[in-house]
Amino acid sequence: MDAPLPSKVESLLRLARKGPLRARDLDQADIPRAYLQRLCERGVLERVDRGLYRLADAPVTEFHSLAEVAARVLHATICLLSALQVHGLTTEAPHAVWILIDRHARSPRLSYPKIEVVRASGAARDHGTETRVIEGQDVRMTTPAKTVADCFRYRRRVGLDIALDALRDYLDQHRGGIDALVEAARANRVYTRMRPYLEALA
Repeated sequence: MDAPLPSKVESLLRLARKGPLRARDLDQADIPRAYLQRLCERGVLERVDRGLYRLADAPVTEFHSLAEVAARVLHATICLLSALQVHGLTTEAPHAVWILIDRHARSPRLSYPKIEVVRASGAARDHGTETRVIEGQDVRMTTPAKTVADCFRYRRRVGLDIALDALRDYLDQHRGGIDALVEAARANRVYTRMRPYLEALA
């Protein structure tokens, strides 16, 4: 005997357990958007931001805001101070989520969380990315080496002191990763600028 088909509510909750839920995710699953409002009224879901929902009892991690941004801005890559925090290359908590987008992409508009946007194209945008799962959401971010190179590329935005601290921490934690760092710096066209600091600290 065939198993009964899951109800619309069960299907919606299954999606919500995977991480932040966008209204358009329901369209792909053939679930009416009216179910979102019903489950919010029942206290099962909560509206995080426009078009973004989560389970009311979902666990919240220290990187919750990164998962929210990744769910809302699909073309963004988490970078700079936010990526430093994930990689353990800083002790500071960023005041915003830093994202890297294409030079010609439209600027995302989020009321929450606050975002800081930097732009690049070609190798400076595409080199050195990885995907991590945070609260069930796939989050694309820069690798440790690329993140350090980005700090030098965008040193006017983050400060040279942040870039140097990130370089020191990277070298302490990834002693075998100098080649990856050099590759990332060359992709960013900042190797010449980074090289004196790298030689002094390595």
